[in-house]
Amino acid sequence: MPDHYYTAQPQSDHKPARFEVQYRGYTLLFETDSGVFSRLEMDRGTEVLLHTLPENMTGAVLDMGCGYGALGVSLARANPDCRLTMADINERAVALAAANAQANGVTAEVLVSDGFTALQDKRFDWIVTNPPIRAGKKLIYQMFADSANALTPNGSLILVIRKQQGAPSAQAYLQTLFTQVERADRASGYWVLRCTSPHGGTNQSEPHCNESEKAHEVQ
Repeated sequence: MPDHYYTAQPQSDHKPARFEVQYRGYTLLFETDSGVFSRLEMDRGTEVLLHTLPENMTGAVLDMGCGYGALGVSLARANPDCRLTMADINERAVALAAANAQANGVTAEVLVSDGFTALQDKRFDWIVTNPPIRAGKKLIYQMFADSANALTPNGSLILVIRKQQGAPSAQAYLQTLFTQVERADRASGYWVLRCTSPHGGTNQSEPHCNESEKAHEVQ
């Protein structure tokens, strides 16, 4: 079976790459490899999400499904008062994220974690994610519910998702988990959703998935 970016231990041959990006006045260099998401450049969804984030983020921040750290490292470099945690199931991606954080002058806790399994005792003021859509809707919606449980009472989940990959239905589901869900931006077919103040109890029932959404979610 070929590797996916959510494979725990990628077996693909190494193909190191690197690229440079500019974010809010900072120049950032990222080292990448095969077996991770968007190896050759920062993907458009992450770009849209980064440019929608608040100007000043403080407190505990989690980059869930961090890959090689493009999202978390960028936001932490521009927001030095935040305390960054990055987590991913992909061991190769986690090693790259830790190296990229250090290379870009960012302090972060970087963990191998299948969803929130390694984060059970932690709470966050912010969770940011470009979720692994190809892992399937059931897994993604469980990640949303677990995010609601891992936030502080006034915390926010901010995520990016393409409209054709189920953004409208994801927004409807998130409204069962959070007091406020707003579409903070949309660009290039992507929606950025900001979800604030999780409800006391989360709705973790299995979501309905229509056939058109299935075709886009698992490829």
